[in-house]
Amino acid sequence: MFTAKILLLGSGELGKEFVISAKRLGCQVVACDSYADAPAMQVADAAEVFSMLDADALRAAIAKHRPDYIVPEVEAIRTEVLHEFEEAGTTVVPSARATTMTMNRDRIREVAAAELGLRTSKYRYAESLEEVVAGAGHTGFPCVIKPVMSSSGKGQSTVRTAAELEAAWDYAVANMRGDRRKVIVEEFVAFEYEITLLTVRTRDGVLYCEPIGHRQERGDYQESWQPVAMHPQLLDDAKAMAAQVVDNLGGYGIFGVEFFVTADEVIFSELSPRPHDTGMVTLLSQTLSEFDLHTRAILGLPIPRIRLHGPTASAVILADREAESFAIEGLADALRLGTAEHEVDVRLFGKPTTRKNRRMGVALAAGTTTDDARARARQAADAVRIRYS
Repeated sequence: MFTAKILLLGSGELGKEFVISAKRLGCQVVACDSYADAPAMQVADAAEVFSMLDADALRAAIAKHRPDYIVPEVEAIRTEVLHEFEEAGTTVVPSARATTMTMNRDRIREVAAAELGLRTSKYRYAESLEEVVAGAGHTGFPCVIKPVMSSSGKGQSTVRTAAELEAAWDYAVANMRGDRRKVIVEEFVAFEYEITLLTVRTRDGVLYCEPIGHRQERGDYQESWQPVAMHPQLLDDAKAMAAQVVDNLGGYGIFGVEFFVTADEVIFSELSPRPHDTGMVTLLSQTLSEFDLHTRAILGLPIPRIRLHGPTASAVILADREAESFAIEGLADALRLGTAEHEVDVRLFGKPTTRKNRRMGVALAAGTTTDDARARARQAADAVRIRYS
């Protein structure tokens, strides 16, 4: 009856859109997360609630459902369990090795810098405040301090003086995921802009979406837009670097490869072996969204030329406090900002609780230019209001 059975590990907003894409192609999806009624669970065929860091619970869920594909959506997973099942014949997306390497910033940085020789910022790892101080001595100030395992910018700080190092270390430790008390101290790159290059590794080769620009606050994505005007040589350099990394990691699926771009070079930053939060813009901007592309690549289905509809942007809708009882208002006001020429859409994630700066949805908008699209997306996001009970 089903084309494939997928066990999704992590069920946030990215997982929700992936489930929708997979269901459209006849897949059966079991969504897993550490809390009930997570966004992807609301559209999946079945759900399991457990911590991805509980090896026994993870083994039990895989053994119970016997999926064709295990698709991680979060970083904090007992990857040794994924290796066990991959060796027994279950496909891990894109591979157990890729998941292991990318769940920790130190390991993927070693692949990029040490193995492949890609241009990265200067960096050092630290497992104590003393090592943080030494790392900052190597990178110089300002520098960026962040956990080797985290998500959505949690635990990340930009440090401008030695007096700020202890607070940055404490913040990183308090917000790291998993059980690794380790941070990366990284040179602050004076980039002109940063991009995500969505890179699709398929059985027929590597494909690329148009580069996505994005703006972050607190290390977390706030808005993204597509396309980005890049010098052709810099874009070719980014594509070549991305291909090197994804070919090294192996497997099939979409990779969100992040770069800093200066006036004359592209610098590798990070990589996620899954749909990327800045890629939410592709829900409106492209003929196939990043979630459609991920699904097709996993299943080995053909992917036609990826076409961009035109300048498009996304802007996040954030909560400003912790609450279990709330309502979302202003959808009509947001959607009225669309025109016959330029569409506006809103995607609400369906998260059951709020907390300060938690993403609850995203506004999407097309425009005549990317600046026009960004302004309309921001207007639409601001029109959506959260009323707390």
